[in-house]
Amino acid sequence: MNTMTSRFRWLCWVLPLLAANAAIAQGADIRHASQDEIRQFFAAQGKTVITFLGYSGAGYEDPDAMLEAAKAELSRHDPDTSLVNIGVTPDGIGQVYPLAKSMGFTTTGIVSTQAQKYEASVSDSVDFGFYVEDATWGGFLDGSDELSPTSRAMVENSDIVVAIGGGEVARDEFTAARRLGKQVSYVPAEMNHAIAINKARKKSLPEPTDFRGAAHQVFDGPSE
Repeated sequence: MNTMTSRFRWLCWVLPLLAANAAIAQGADIRHASQDEIRQFFAAQGKTVITFLGYSGAGYEDPDAMLEAAKAELSRHDPDTSLVNIGVTPDGIGQVYPLAKSMGFTTTGIVSTQAQKYEASVSDSVDFGFYVEDATWGGFLDGSDELSPTSRAMVENSDIVVAIGGGEVARDEFTAARRLGKQVSYVPAEMNHAIAINKARKKSLPEPTDFRGAAHQVFDGPSE
């Protein structure tokens, strides 16, 4: 394939994404994409990618504190030179999307096709999002330190990774980001107690007493 043909095909894919800015009011532009397509998209933005990790469906015991931590981080960055990336859905850490939009940031998201399979909601405040073909929700593949396709796309395309609490997927992505030398920070935060207790009861498991989430195992304390 010659250079002109390759460039034409890339433009045919990325231009609709850029044009979608005009249609953001009608909802996010979420599409299936390969690792290369996602990499090309972020490279074309020319911005620092700030990725937030944390709880999703598990929620936060203190969502206001989570948002304050996110706002403090975002206040250090310029919306003209940075964008905010999360996991497409509106729950938990996805509540940062409206905050980021209100502060003028372009927002993106990367999520497993499991979200589409189980009809997970998409945040109204995502500008551009990507479904990654994945048999899992993310994290390390069983018995290895290799990231699933979704988590690989999330980590490799991030410049700054901020974890505010988080479960196993956040833990694995944070671990991988630190190994790759990304700029990382962690803010302790507890998952929603009631949700965690109800989940355990439904599975006939003992009620949890530790709500700090798996991410605290990697770094148990704030960092800069």
